[in-house]
Amino acid sequence: MFRGRYEYSIDAKGRLNIPAKVRELLVQEYTPSLMVTNGFDGCLDCFPYPEWTCLEDKVSLLPQNKKEVKSFHRFYLSAAVECSLDKQGRILVPPSLRGYAQLEKEVVIVCAVKKIEIWSKERWEVELADTLGAAGEISAAMAEFGI
Repeated sequence: MFRGRYEYSIDAKGRLNIPAKVRELLVQEYTPSLMVTNGFDGCLDCFPYPEWTCLEDKVSLLPQNKKEVKSFHRFYLSAAVECSLDKQGRILVPPSLRGYAQLEKEVVIVCAVKKIEIWSKERWEVELADTLGAAGEISAAMAEFGI
């Protein structure tokens, strides 16, 4: 399980350090690479390969002619790129994904149990402020789920 939130910089070539605790988990329990794709919130979603294949398996069971499923394929699945860790513990984020998430210098890596999100710091600050503003509603919704 991925836990924590980390602030890093992405370099001009698109190389991003992956936090040591996340790297250790990737190497010990998964593979030293991530499937990285467009997130629906303006960030990038990153999955260890086994978690990604579970998602693909679930999607393959959906009605493939349904408009929303097609849109999911086109936006989410088609943008996915495998990004392997280099010897320094970095991944190379492709230009198309950096552009989508507006990753330029400062980024925030948000661990979300089975996936990791990569946010531009500016977008993350807006997202966090929105979340704090809706804390009561979020708490009530989570209570409905028993959390």
